[in-house]
Amino acid sequence: MHAIEGFVNSFNGILWDNVLIYLLCGTGLYYTFRLGFIQLRKFRSAVSALFGQLTFSGQKADKSGMSSFQAVATAVAGQVGTGNLAGPATAIMAGGPGAIFWMWVSSFLGMATIYAEAILAQKFKTTDRNGHAVGGPAYYIEKGLKAKWLAMIFAVLIILALGLIGNMVQSNSIASAFHGSLGIDYWVMGVFVAIVTACVIMGGLRSIASFTEKFVPSMALFYLLGAMIMLGFNYEYILPAFKSIFIAAFNPSAVLGGGAGVAIQQAMRFGIARGLFSNEAGMGSTPHAHAVAKVPRPEQQGFVAMMGVFIVCIIVTLTGLVIITSGLRGWTEGGQVGQSFLSFYAHRGTGIAVTQHAYEFIFGRAGGIFISISLLFFAFSTIIGWYYYAETNVRYLFKSRYAVRVFQVLVICGVFFASFFKVDLVWNMADMFNGMMVIPNLIALLLLSPIVIRYTNEMVYREMKAKAETENI
Repeated sequence: MHAIEGFVNSFNGILWDNVLIYLLCGTGLYYTFRLGFIQLRKFRSAVSALFGQLTFSGQKADKSGMSSFQAVATAVAGQVGTGNLAGPATAIMAGGPGAIFWMWVSSFLGMATIYAEAILAQKFKTTDRNGHAVGGPAYYIEKGLKAKWLAMIFAVLIILALGLIGNMVQSNSIASAFHGSLGIDYWVMGVFVAIVTACVIMGGLRSIASFTEKFVPSMALFYLLGAMIMLGFNYEYILPAFKSIFIAAFNPSAVLGGGAGVAIQQAMRFGIARGLFSNEAGMGSTPHAHAVAKVPRPEQQGFVAMMGVFIVCIIVTLTGLVIITSGLRGWTEGGQVGQSFLSFYAHRGTGIAVTQHAYEFIFGRAGGIFISISLLFFAFSTIIGWYYYAETNVRYLFKSRYAVRVFQVLVICGVFFASFFKVDLVWNMADMFNGMMVIPNLIALLLLSPIVIRYTNEMVYREMKAKAETENI
């Protein structure tokens, strides 16, 4: 067992730190330049596409798909998870405050990548034998690359990585947070999460879309309000926090001191890696939601998809600012001369415990409860989003109508039992499968890039033609 665990850990280190970080960033750079920095050129169009359809009670989803806003809400449900609370803390503790800057870089590149994913998902979407609209990497890999074997590999990996093991991780995070802050038994939270999950996923696409369009905006506003209140209390340290982010991105020792042992490479590595993991751009998850959006043209959903990454970037940034400002304030008030402000978080470990300590420093136990509630919202939304992605691939692999029901039962049982047990090997295997599923998706994104570029060029041509006709009137 130790040998297997050692292999999985070593494999994850190579996969995430030395392979995927370059492949994902490289794909983002490629699309950024080939599409003429579409993140900047079309940012206003993306904002209009998203907020022009903002509603808490839109058109009901059906077999033919869901509204564009419901699609991005479902995508963001999967993107905004425990990584948005724990990711910035892990990056800062390992790579210093400069890691936040590199998280911004990964988000910027990810906006171009996810734009391409959404276009391909829309281009190759189809209907299954029951008439349900479906789409995603498995479909554009099979139809676009004519590589069904590769599509099947992707489908199996995402079912394991997100639908089963990944959702068990989210359930365990919820139970652990509430046990630590409120003393609630693990099994109680397991029952609660399992019941609510069943109520949402058993209703199919209509239920999932209705849930996400209401829950995701409310969840985001709840957390953003709490983070803004925290920054209000730490307002004196906001500018120093931004200064430390920019300086430490290129000269960590100037902020952390020469003995901190943090190099630029570390800031880049941890910032970009956690950023990519948080926004999921290029990982092949969110295209499942964007594929079934009812939009007149694929590029319109591409704009909305970009805003999903931008929203995640805002949440990650606010979390990072809360951690840094609380650290600077605690370090200053504690009179810790000559040390890095990160010493304020000494013995707190990494991840969610650091974020929780930052809030508790201002609000005491109430701060810890706020993070527990936020974690419940974020993790549960991820369970629903990831379930939908996996269900789409269950439909792809199995033609029987009973396969989805069997999968639903497995997911519900998994989130219940995972609430009160944790096996590190299983959790690390989730990361491994998660990383492995990225590779088939990136192969398709790069080989099918001419389609994305063609759609974008046609859009530019239509805009130029419309502008010329308007000027001639």
